[in-house]
Amino acid sequence: MSIALVTGANRGLGLETARQLVAAGFDVYTAARDGGKAARAAEELGARPLTLDVTDDDSVAAAAALVEREHGHLDVLVNNAAVRSELKPAADVGAAEALAVFDTNVIGVIRVMHAFLPLLKQSGRGVVVNVGSGTGSFGRVHDPARVESRLVEIPYTASKAALAMLTVQYAKAHPGLRINVVDPGRTATGMNSLPGVQPVEAGAAPIVRAARFTPEDPTGGFFDAAGASPW
Repeated sequence: MSIALVTGANRGLGLETARQLVAAGFDVYTAARDGGKAARAAEELGARPLTLDVTDDDSVAAAAALVEREHGHLDVLVNNAAVRSELKPAADVGAAEALAVFDTNVIGVIRVMHAFLPLLKQSGRGVVVNVGSGTGSFGRVHDPARVESRLVEIPYTASKAALAMLTVQYAKAHPGLRINVVDPGRTATGMNSLPGVQPVEAGAAPIVRAARFTPEDPTGGFFDAAGASPW
């Protein structure tokens, strides 16, 4: 049975992604910074709880050590954990709130990748899905026909653009893995600031599709529900 780990799996897209992976036959770790919430999610889904705070080096290292002890490898990593600051005019955004967003959405991914890359390589078919956003796509924010072009939001959008570049760099550095970014679309999770949201089941579907990529599938790409998406 393939082993998968989903960060921020206690609610929203993370919880639904874990649910769909369990249904697809994966042995899933529901990772969350609050151990109690991770345990409740795991009990609900028939998964394994894992305490993992992506903003804490020791927490991430301890989580990786536990997975190594229990399995010795990891087949799928879904970097879903993310935060969004209060929506306000760009001129009112300060450094402290920007740092908090980047610490989770960008540096947090680096922490997790650093700790889990050895286990993904042990898989022989390791897959990483970074949960991105259309608001981090330069192609979309410059397209007046797209709703993303009408949103001005710092620092969340910048963090998702940075995540896209991280995805490309990791994919280039580790060609034996499948490492991609997925835009789930405007999903009703409580974090979305764009109109026209879809149910969480629909948002998780392209994430799970990319999580099931094989070595013959693309790496270093940007995908959404329709397939390959503009950067």
